[in-house]
Amino acid sequence: MKCPFCGFAQDRVVDSRESKEADSIRRRRECEKCERRFTTYERIDEIPYMVVKKDGRREKFERHKVLSGLLRACEKRPVSAGKLEAIVDATESYLMDAPERERTTREIGELIMENLKTLDTVAYIRFASVYRDFKDVREFKEELEQLLQTRESNREGQRRT
Repeated sequence: MKCPFCGFAQDRVVDSRESKEADSIRRRRECEKCERRFTTYERIDEIPYMVVKKDGRREKFERHKVLSGLLRACEKRPVSAGKLEAIVDATESYLMDAPERERTTREIGELIMENLKTLDTVAYIRFASVYRDFKDVREFKEELEQLLQTRESNREGQRRT
């Protein structure tokens, strides 16, 4: 910390306290060169994680929205809440790993669908139908056919080993 009076970079902390609101730390410092005192405040850097929507809008990432979408997709399915929580955790971790603190809904949706696909195919199809916004039965059928092809190729691979 540079002294605001003389610009010297060495100081010592004389007193340290939490602010009244408990959202920052107040520190009294003394410059080691000019011996003048000054106050600094430390605050948590709260830049929210953002989601870039299909239309270009940016929204703050909301964990409960992801969980609520998963709960709807898994309604009346044998999927535990713990597994859904794990998918939300993985999604949040994926978002936090972005150096620019934002990801597109496409990236997030694809990650969620990959996790759902291995967990429960019916829940996967439900989630995909909302996420991909199928326009007609043909698009829905194509998704189902892709899913069936993937399952059959996985079964053939298991038989060979």
